[in-house]
Amino acid sequence: MEVIEAVERRRSVKWFDPEHRMPEEVFQRLMSAALLSPTAFNLQNWRFVRVTDRAQRKAIRAVAWDQAQVEDASELLVLCFDLKAWKKDPARYWREAPQEVRDFIVPAIAQYYEGKSRVERDEGLRSCGLVGQTLMLTALEMGYDSCPMDGFDFAAVAEIINLPDDHGIAFMVAIGKGIKDPWPRGGQLALSEVMVENRFG
Repeated sequence: MEVIEAVERRRSVKWFDPEHRMPEEVFQRLMSAALLSPTAFNLQNWRFVRVTDRAQRKAIRAVAWDQAQVEDASELLVLCFDLKAWKKDPARYWREAPQEVRDFIVPAIAQYYEGKSRVERDEGLRSCGLVGQTLMLTALEMGYDSCPMDGFDFAAVAEIINLPDDHGIAFMVAIGKGIKDPWPRGGQLALSEVMVENRFG
């Protein structure tokens, strides 16, 4: 499948075959692709909570507007981010780079993040957005549908997954075998309405 085809065909599917289980080797291949997603300073600050426990899925569904895909999808991933990834042995993110690159980049990481909680959070959200799209497009190429989700009680889900204090939640992605077509597209805005040239007027 061409990338443009995957982009055009990807839809948010909400009805999944609850009996289907994604083979583990397929899941591992999916996640291998996800790990290639870009992050600022190569921090790889996403953290994935793969929810496989049925009782935990049920608990999440209860705080997610009773959305069936939480329980029925083959995979449910809570996309989290580590706010302090930048200070957790940052040299490891560049261990295979040439020495001159390491000497330049590694000290710059602390300069960029130190004392900037908003930047930490923004970077986490950006990283999860990028990896989420990678997951969904890769899943489609592998014959799976997906649904990005932010319709849930974030604090309640954080408690259910025992989210560390220095982490945040971006959104969830349900992945599985769709059994019903998604709703028709609601209507895309014209490019002229969402793009300006050079600067806002």
